[in-house]
Amino acid sequence: MLSLVDLRCYRAVRSLAAPGHVLWNARPFALLAALLAVCGGGSAQVGLGLAPMREELTLDPGAAHSGVLTLSNTSSNKLRAVAAMLDFYLDDTATPQFGPDYKQEAEFSCRTWLSANPMEMELNGKAQLPVRYTLRVPPATTARSYHCAIGFTTLPTAEEVKAIGLRTAVQIVAAIYVVVGKPALEGTVKDLRLEYVAGAKTPTWRAVVTIRNAGLLYFRPVGELDVLNAEGAVVETCHFVPLPVLPKRDQNFLFPLKLAGGPGKYTLRARVDLGANEIQEATALVVAANPVP
Repeated sequence: MLSLVDLRCYRAVRSLAAPGHVLWNARPFALLAALLAVCGGGSAQVGLGLAPMREELTLDPGAAHSGVLTLSNTSSNKLRAVAAMLDFYLDDTATPQFGPDYKQEAEFSCRTWLSANPMEMELNGKAQLPVRYTLRVPPATTARSYHCAIGFTTLPTAEEVKAIGLRTAVQIVAAIYVVVGKPALEGTVKDLRLEYVAGAKTPTWRAVVTIRNAGLLYFRPVGELDVLNAEGAVVETCHFVPLPVLPKRDQNFLFPLKLAGGPGKYTLRARVDLGANEIQEATALVVAANPVP
């Protein structure tokens, strides 16, 4: 089953008329399908599916774990794909960013522990293929949580390589989280604020809750954000999306607000469980005001 969490779909438009030039248009939580345009007026549907899209493991130093991912071709056309071991993190807007090597994630990356078989594959239309992966934890690994991913990216078939035109590549990713030992959970609600969102036809605001993970163990916040009017009545409620807060960082959670009452004074109230079965609460008095032109 496809999960909207820990998923990022990359759409790369590659021009064969300009070899080596790739324009990446990254769209998080997108449907995993794209149109493949080829010279001559024809187009084919490319669909790539993957299950599971998230693995969460608890392992000892020196242990190994093997599992199976099922890659599926949801279109009726043959496709080729290649696997890659990836690092990832969530940016300031809580959007997952996947790449072959992020230096800032080296302390918490399990990318080099991963292997997969096969690494290159070809699937007929409406076919599935099991991809076996193995993760080996080094014996001297420090107790903490680690994260990495396995990505599968479509490649042109032999017939498509001969064609000239625009081609779309689709990447689908399975995120892997590994907890080694028993690191402590250390999380707090660091900040709660209201931001004006520019560019909309009508005034738009969003609440931003910043969660700090000071420890070595990732966690997933669960809770809600309430908006109270000047009289103390709850006029709007938003729920936390259980995205991971990775170790040793601050993570923003964004809540687009309707604020049907328009500009004025409000109270933001966040109640969140960071994973320790303890509700943390934070409040902030805010003013929704249009920016001065």
